[in-house]
Amino acid sequence: MTPQKKATVVSSSVAALLTLIKLVVGIASGSVAVLASAIDSVLDMFVSVFNYFAINNSEKPADKTFNYGRGKIEALASVIEGTIITVSGLFLLYQAIKKAINGEVSTYLGISLTVMIISLIITIALVLYLNKIARQTNSMVIKADALHYKTDVYTNIAVLVSLVLVNFTGIELIDVIVGGGISIFIIYSAYELIQEGILVLLDRSVDEEIVDGIVEIIKSEEKVNTHHLLKTRDAGSQTFVEVHLVFDCIITLMSAHKVTDRIEEKIKMLDSRRNWVINVHMDPYDDFEINDEGRQCSIN
Repeated sequence: MTPQKKATVVSSSVAALLTLIKLVVGIASGSVAVLASAIDSVLDMFVSVFNYFAINNSEKPADKTFNYGRGKIEALASVIEGTIITVSGLFLLYQAIKKAINGEVSTYLGISLTVMIISLIITIALVLYLNKIARQTNSMVIKADALHYKTDVYTNIAVLVSLVLVNFTGIELIDVIVGGGISIFIIYSAYELIQEGILVLLDRSVDEEIVDGIVEIIKSEEKVNTHHLLKTRDAGSQTFVEVHLVFDCIITLMSAHKVTDRIEEKIKMLDSRRNWVINVHMDPYDDFEINDEGRQCSIN
């Protein structure tokens, strides 16, 4: 099992455990804040399970149907995850407003506090683990999962503060305000997931720092006169690079090929975590600027 898959199994199991505990206490206590956290954990569980299948499919090799592989499934999963989080945030906001209107009262505050403290500790440990796997694999799905559970840490802290204040003051409006605030924060956090996923689906280029590094590597090769049509994009754990390199027209194919291999190896060293797919087109003249002189190859 790959580290990415293992991470989704761990996060799914943790979310299932937290869901069971929070739902029981949230329903029994009537606390909007605890119930909000419970509903969020339910979604965490389903999202983590979905992420497992997304990663499982994205890791399948390219074939006749999917010539470039299925890496973009991760980006699609990120968009779906962000959408689900947004819907959950809207539902929680509705619950907070409903409690404010009906004047419902929270109970079992002591048990709720204990549950939220345990939940906070477990979630922090999970975030640290997911961040470690994300750094190792550069997986968009795991990054999204880590960001999602990071928002849960802030959510749990907010719920704890709410429960403590309600316990000491008896003011139920605090629970409503905190529950509503959490829902808005959840909706806000989902925006980044959706945006990142859509940009990858639209073939956004890789980070400018990486692109600049590729350009510097190409320029450092003396036998390369210039280059054009440099294109980059990410798809899951894969990074695609396409570029046209311009050589002297009298260079042998073997020599040009060796230079190209050397450039590819240097590009891969820019980030060893990435699975690089590099396609280099070798030109005997600069055909990017179409003109009569550029089309001629003279050895005189």
